[in-house]
Amino acid sequence: MPSLEKFWQHDFLGNDVRSWTFALVTFLITLTVLPLVKGFISARRRHWAERDAQLAGSVANAHVGNAHHAIGLATLLVERTSLFFLWAVAVYLASRDLAFTPRVERILTIGIVLIFWGQVGLWAMTAVRYAIDLRRKSSAGLDTLLTSSMDVILFAAGLLIWAMVLLLALDNLGVQIKPLLAGLGIGGIAVALAVQTVLSDLLASMSIALDKPFGIGDSLTVGEIQGTVEHIGVKSTRLRSLSGEQIIMGNTDILKSRVRNYGRMRERRAIFQFGVSYDTDPKALAAIAGLVREIIESTPNTRFDRCHFLAYGATTLQFEVVFYVTRSDFNTYADAQQSINLAIFERLRAMNVSLTAPNRTVVHFENTPPAELAPGADRDQGLRT
Repeated sequence: MPSLEKFWQHDFLGNDVRSWTFALVTFLITLTVLPLVKGFISARRRHWAERDAQLAGSVANAHVGNAHHAIGLATLLVERTSLFFLWAVAVYLASRDLAFTPRVERILTIGIVLIFWGQVGLWAMTAVRYAIDLRRKSSAGLDTLLTSSMDVILFAAGLLIWAMVLLLALDNLGVQIKPLLAGLGIGGIAVALAVQTVLSDLLASMSIALDKPFGIGDSLTVGEIQGTVEHIGVKSTRLRSLSGEQIIMGNTDILKSRVRNYGRMRERRAIFQFGVSYDTDPKALAAIAGLVREIIESTPNTRFDRCHFLAYGATTLQFEVVFYVTRSDFNTYADAQQSINLAIFERLRAMNVSLTAPNRTVVHFENTPPAELAPGADRDQGLRT
């Protein structure tokens, strides 16, 4: 037994064998228990996520309390804990009762502090992403505006979080950060002057993310440029033009321009005119407004506003029609306008009413043989719009 006691008291690298054994046991237990706990919580979180997906939209899941969100965030943070952090915790717990040389102690302190604050930064970024996802899921439908600005929000949040992490880590390591902050302030001014265009676009992207004037999928007209938003980045926004090419515009240039966002249209107002001949019977002339109203009201996705015999033209009796398309996309409007034009054309022809052609030539709908047409008369028929 004296020999065993002597063995436990044997000095090795400044610590006896008993201390090294206790530190090794602490390290192994910590590195075994913590990953098991992490794996169990991660498995439970996946189970809860599947259950919530099955209950999505149901009454039981219509109102989720703050406690549920807090538990969800806590389990997500556990799942996002890195293995390096678990190793650092195990090394820290195992080394508390061990004595090291100042150099080794300094190396361990630097490593543990950097790993700890790095993990804090990862947790903070995870919390920001969780908050964004939670906001998007709680919106009525898909929040495309939040989706389009997510990259900008994450970039700004990441810049702030990692800057704070770096400063706090340096402060824990004994570095005087006040002179560093002063130097960074002076250097930041110089850098800002050198890259003011980039910073201007960055601030513009943050303005777009916060104000949300448009989102991915919106159809925009910026000055003379028209296209659909494909991507909103930190420096630029990318549009897909009607002719197919991609247009890349600086965020500052967009905010300086007048932007027409057709993606926010609730409905589209349409106005067109057509003219009939002075030979039209007064009773038929009076019936045209009701006829047009009947045609528009029977056309899908449209709402009639008015139809008036508006003016006496040089060679035509001018009607003006206003209606609304209840959907904002242009194809629906074009389909409705075409259907209305064809219906008006057919109904007026059945009433034996003459329309004036765009070149002010009066076109009659009787089956007149081609030989009887006046020389130089236009044979085309159409609506004046």
